[in-house]
Amino acid sequence: MEKKPKVTERIIIERVTEKDAVEVIALLKKFFFKDEPLNKAIDLGECKELEEYSLKCIPDKCSFKAVNTNGKIIGVFLNGILKKPDPNAEPISLAEKCAHKKFKIIMSLMDYIDSKFNIFDLYPNADTILDGKIVSVDDEYRGCGIAGQLTEATLDYLKQNNIPVMHVMCSSHFSARVMEKLGFHEVYSLDYNDFLINGEVVLKPEPPHKSCRILVKEV
Repeated sequence: MEKKPKVTERIIIERVTEKDAVEVIALLKKFFFKDEPLNKAIDLGECKELEEYSLKCIPDKCSFKAVNTNGKIIGVFLNGILKKPDPNAEPISLAEKCAHKKFKIIMSLMDYIDSKFNIFDLYPNADTILDGKIVSVDDEYRGCGIAGQLTEATLDYLKQNNIPVMHVMCSSHFSARVMEKLGFHEVYSLDYNDFLINGEVVLKPEPPHKSCRILVKEV
């Protein structure tokens, strides 16, 4: 029998620290990694590079966790800080040093989008932008507004630190819908059919996931 959300349980929103890394990865492996449409599309499987990539932003100290009454992390919004790049700097390739062949495909997509779209072109007066990387909530608590609470905590962080805009790249149709309901709007979209490697479409997630979208919210 499917468990119902514990809507009466008190949930606390706190900052993620580096001490949370093991529990955060356990949550992501149980829920986000297996559900993420690009991971499913290429049958990614176990990938330590994905784990390292997911945790890389924690030292920026702008990620948030939802904790239940037993002290268990039941949701996270992992965020990083984007600094305006030097216009003369060489672009950094995520795929170039990626050893995992399947994960390299996803990193190549990220590199491609970076080559086509620069968020700082839209906000030329911003030196810092917050990058929303991963939202994941324990299945048992979905439908309780946890993602919304984590997003509100993140937006409060923006206001407190005078960061003008939050940027989120959504590979999932459903995650994009969630962000739109929270007031985010689209500034870039790439259909997966238009991303080619050696002339071939390499990412074919199941419907309704047809595009990778970047959404933003100004504060």
